[in-house]
Amino acid sequence: MIRVDNLFKRYGSHEVLKGISFEVKKGTVYGFLGQNGTGKSTTMNILAGLINYNQGKVIINDLDMKLSRKKIIKQIGYLPEEPKFYPYMNAYEYLKFIGEISGLTRKEIYKKTGELLEKIKLKKDGKRKIGGYSRGMKQRLGLAAAVYNNPSILFLDEPSSALDPEGRRDILEIIQDLSDNNITVFLSTHILSDIERVSDEIAILDDGNIILQGSLDSLMSKYILPVYDIELESLNPQLESKLLTYQWVDKLKTDKNIMSIYVNDQEKAKDQLLKVIANSNIQVLSYNKRKSNLEDVFIRVVNKNEKL
Repeated sequence: MIRVDNLFKRYGSHEVLKGISFEVKKGTVYGFLGQNGTGKSTTMNILAGLINYNQGKVIINDLDMKLSRKKIIKQIGYLPEEPKFYPYMNAYEYLKFIGEISGLTRKEIYKKTGELLEKIKLKKDGKRKIGGYSRGMKQRLGLAAAVYNNPSILFLDEPSSALDPEGRRDILEIIQDLSDNNITVFLSTHILSDIERVSDEIAILDDGNIILQGSLDSLMSKYILPVYDIELESLNPQLESKLLTYQWVDKLKTDKNIMSIYVNDQEKAKDQLLKVIANSNIQVLSYNKRKSNLEDVFIRVVNKNEKL
């Protein structure tokens, strides 16, 4: 369990975290979302016991971070965005080293190392030097090291960034497996599709404030609104400007000749959208209404926050 109350962090006069509060239930995957520079990594480093904070309370497994940092660190695992290794070691040697400094017996190390390499799909490459591993292989090895001591809570900082689709899929499958085994996962990322796939609850951080939090299902049901994808013969800036004058239009995105229109009132959009486009004398090649996903929710709430 993680509980954060009114957490502040400043670097000089710059306030990075501005009194954030949230709670993470045991055995869940908690997705911590935000653009670069919003305070995600700072929050992660505070929760992992790596840096101090100016004000507030951090409680992990009923222990206060200010009073019991060493006890907390023994109960958690942490994977930074770019884990570092000894490149001359192989995976077996590295995990054996982790086991030795953790005080495990030779028999325990042998058993644990074999199980983890099997789980992260590195057993076949376990005797290759780590320096020759791909980014995805290093991330998987980093995960194995982070869970070696059977932590009850695992902190993951951008675990799938810069990975190819296959590497991302492997990492997400491991994260889901950890959650199924009652390990609490705190996942900080800007990749919204990853959060949507594995998270039970989410929080969105913007400019040092949490602007939205709750279960993924409840947030999707609350903020779910259609997006209209319209392929036009050609894009017209005047049409874009015209559409943005309507209160039922939240946002426009364009990609080549496709205009994506985010609406906040689907009845008015259904009634008026095609009429507005028809009056522009631009030919419509295709018209599609799709359901919103987490990216659409993120865009909507962050844009509203910018207007506050």
